[in-house]
Amino acid sequence: MNRINMAKGEGELAVSVLDLVAMHPNETPGAAIARSVDLAQHVEAWGYKRFWLAEHHSIAGIASAATAVLIGHVADATKTIRVGSGGVMLPNHAPLIVAEQFGTLEAMYPGRIDLGLGRAPGGDYQTMRALRRSMAQSGDDFPELLEELRTYLGPERPGQLVKATPGQNTNVPITLLGSSGFSAQLAARLGLPFAFAAHFAPESLYAAAEMYHRQFRPSETLAQPYMMVGVQVIAAETDVEARRLFTTAQQRFLRLIRGQAVELLPPVDSMDGLWNPAEKAAVESKLGAAIVGSDATVKAGLERLVSATGANEVIVVTDTYRHEDRLDSFRRVGEISKTVETGAKVV
Repeated sequence: MNRINMAKGEGELAVSVLDLVAMHPNETPGAAIARSVDLAQHVEAWGYKRFWLAEHHSIAGIASAATAVLIGHVADATKTIRVGSGGVMLPNHAPLIVAEQFGTLEAMYPGRIDLGLGRAPGGDYQTMRALRRSMAQSGDDFPELLEELRTYLGPERPGQLVKATPGQNTNVPITLLGSSGFSAQLAARLGLPFAFAAHFAPESLYAAAEMYHRQFRPSETLAQPYMMVGVQVIAAETDVEARRLFTTAQQRFLRLIRGQAVELLPPVDSMDGLWNPAEKAAVESKLGAAIVGSDATVKAGLERLVSATGANEVIVVTDTYRHEDRLDSFRRVGEISKTVETGAKVV
C-alpha cells in the first residue's frame, strides 16, 4: 500500500471556514446571517482562503438552506476571499439550475466563487419529497449529474442543445465533498480537488485520504492531488477553556441525535449528567477528529492531521456560543496555520 509522505518546506497550511449559519435560541435568521458576514470579513483580513456555506434543509437552528443566496450576500460584503458551497447537495437540484446560479455568482464576483458538491440529501425523507426530487435517488447517479453540470459550466460542446446562461464557459472551480470512499475515488478519477467531512464523520478519513492520493489521475484541473479536510477546531487561551467552549458543539450533536433543535447553547463546565453512555459514545464518535485546546495543542493537532492525511488545506468548523469566542478562535488558528507546513506526495 502506498503511504502519504509529507514533503517539508512546500508551503504553509491553507485554512478556510465552513459555516452553517448557526442560530441562538429564539433568534431570527437575520441575526445569525449578520454574524456570518462579520466572521467572513474578519477571516478575510486574517488571510483565510475560502468561506464556505453548507446546504441543510428543515433543521431548526441552522439558517443556511438557501446556500447560493448566502454566497452572494457574503461575497458582496467581502472583497478578496473566495466564497462558495461546502456544499451544494447535487441530488437535490437540477444540474442546469446549479450551473445558472453559480454562473451568475461568477459573473457578479469573478474569480471568487467555489462550487463544492456533495451527494447526500442534506435532510430527511419528507424534506427530499418537499424538494421535489425523485424518491428513488440513492446518490448512485451522482457521477452522471456531475458530468451534466460540468457540461453546463464548461465550453459549449458541438451539438449542445441546452446551455446555462450565465454559466457556460465560466469554469467555476468544482470540489467534490464526501465522508466515504465514493467521492474520494470519483475525485481522484476526474482529477478534481477532494474535501473530506471529518467534522461530523471522521471514521473513514484516513482510508479516503490514502485512496484519493493513490488513485489520483492528473487532469486539466489539477496536476497533483489537492486534499482538504473539514474539521472541528476550537483554539483558546488554555486547554481547559477550549474544552469548555467545545461543550456547545457537543450539545448541538447531542440534540441532533435526539431530534431536537440544534441552536447554539451556552457552554457548560461538564457534560456529565447531560447525556447517557450511548449518547456520549455517539457524540464523541461524530466529533472524534476535533482539535480543541490552547495554541500549542491546536498546532500539534493540525500537524498530526496534515501528516496523516496529506491535507493541503483545512476547512475549519468552529461553533461557540459567544461570537467573540468564535472570532478569537479563528484568529488564533489563522496565526497557527502560518507555522504548519504542508505538501503531500504519494511515495
